[in-house]
Amino acid sequence: MLNYHEVMTTDLTTLGTAATAWDAMAGKFESLKTTYEKKVPSTTTSGRWLGEAQQVAAPRFAGTRNEYGNARIQARAVAALLRDAETLFTELRGKVKATANAARHDPGLAEVERSWTHRIQQAVDAFEEADHGVKLALVDAVTDTNLNDGTFGGFNGSRPYPSLAAAAKAENMPKDRAKVADWWRSLDPMTRGILLEEQGDVLKKAGILDPAYQWHQADPGAGGFGSEEPTAHDAFLLSQAETMMAGGDLIGNTEASRNLAHYLGGTGTTLRLDIDRAMSDDSSFRSAVASDISNHQEQWKKEALDAFKKSGGAPVSIPVETKAVGGTFEDRNWYLGVGSHMRNVSGNVSVVPDAHGQPKITMDYQVNVWDRYNWDAGKETPIGPVTVKDADMARLHTVGLAQEFDMHGTSSSRQHDLGSAGTPDVSAGDPGRDGTRKDPARGEEENR
Repeated sequence: MLNYHEVMTTDLTTLGTAATAWDAMAGKFESLKTTYEKKVPSTTTSGRWLGEAQQVAAPRFAGTRNEYGNARIQARAVAALLRDAETLFTELRGKVKATANAARHDPGLAEVERSWTHRIQQAVDAFEEADHGVKLALVDAVTDTNLNDGTFGGFNGSRPYPSLAAAAKAENMPKDRAKVADWWRSLDPMTRGILLEEQGDVLKKAGILDPAYQWHQADPGAGGFGSEEPTAHDAFLLSQAETMMAGGDLIGNTEASRNLAHYLGGTGTTLRLDIDRAMSDDSSFRSAVASDISNHQEQWKKEALDAFKKSGGAPVSIPVETKAVGGTFEDRNWYLGVGSHMRNVSGNVSVVPDAHGQPKITMDYQVNVWDRYNWDAGKETPIGPVTVKDADMARLHTVGLAQEFDMHGTSSSRQHDLGSAGTPDVSAGDPGRDGTRKDPARGEEENR
């Protein structure tokens, strides 16, 4: 356990000296790699050496060449960590010193002394916590986790995080999905690029593509739920609504009848919309999504390529999102079930180097839809064999026989190649299984 004396007397400049030595080592590994590439692998391809030994040697030579490259990357990573550590420790020691100096100028009452002693110890503890973090980062930097590079326990060729702070933040993804996207947006482009390479699928399922946009109900709807007593006429309206719901299933308007069933169920809970099915059913909706992406893709490409250039050609990723806009479904089923809604596209634009070091740009995205299920006065809506005035349907909420609710849905993750110009091709995709209002969970990812 660190104490005050150790914090104040340790020579931190040795960290910078060590970092310089590690940088020099990286340069020497680079020279060795260049020499090796020029003189050794060619012996297996010149045609002078043939047979089983030559066939065995070729992949081993490739493994050795890679190790020289990995050694250079590892040395650079250690050098960067040591420099970060010197900066961090110097800052923390300054806080310890400032706290101690303030204590010396305070009156020497016993209670005050105890308070300052506690503050000084807190500052020392923060230093010790940082010291432990640096140790873990250094161990991680020199640990070879690639089991497919031809070596076991060799040099670590994975790209290091840009700083100790970035490494620490990368290790602390929130468990609450509602906080994941904000955490993701707080990372720097290189850190996001590293994480996507290491655990992209896991991160997408965790919610890194979720939007920052917060939807709010646009109008008050029919007012307070159950604010009036139901009458015999209201019971008749309910029976008509139930007939309309059943008729919707019969003629294939399953989304409309499903949403109406949730309304008549009276729970008021948020209903998940099956946006993958909406994209499959409604071509105009797909076109609108394609337009959303097309209107922003050139700016997104520029931002991502700028980050790629700034990183020195390392993988990077930037979060992107379109402004939420209003739209209306044209497919009859979705028009009756949802109608007008708010929509946006959220995701990440990533750039990775190809085999020649040139940027390859892709976009992972999802489509998000929000709406409030309520009824507009002055309209009539036919579903199946029954036509009911919207004002009558809204009254069911007022008398407590049905309840308005929020609707929200997100498509599964999709990918778009941003390397080409023009409007993106937003395909219909997999709509998942068919079903009726009696299968309300069919649109959820685990039930598709």
